[in-house]
Amino acid sequence: MHIAHIAIWVNNLEKMRSFYTTYFDAISNEKYVNPSKKFSSYFLSFGRSGCQLELMHRPDIAKAIEQVQLGLAHLAISVGSKAKVDQLTQQLQNDGYQVIGAPRTTGDGYYESVVLDPEGNQVEITI
Repeated sequence: MHIAHIAIWVNNLEKMRSFYTTYFDAISNEKYVNPSKKFSSYFLSFGRSGCQLELMHRPDIAKAIEQVQLGLAHLAISVGSKAKVDQLTQQLQNDGYQVIGAPRTTGDGYYESVVLDPEGNQVEITI
């Protein structure tokens, strides 16, 4: 068994798609639109991992009131090396994204940083 995809509701579908394709080399499919439900989405693929990220939008989905909630805590993306973690974290910070966890080795041995995507979702950047 394996995880096929993880889906998140977003307010700005195009901005979120651009973030993940620009910084994490995600490959996007063509936009899916269901006019009767006012639903649209993209599936993003990340190299050989097989797991996809589905970005979904519907104008009647309410914004989350609090950032901390039960459920999905973060999305972790492996970039392959400590140098790449450092470089990408710095690039995101330079481009105005909030770094909430500087690059470091965690107590359980992972080298990672944590940034917020354009809508406040936590993204762990790890080796």
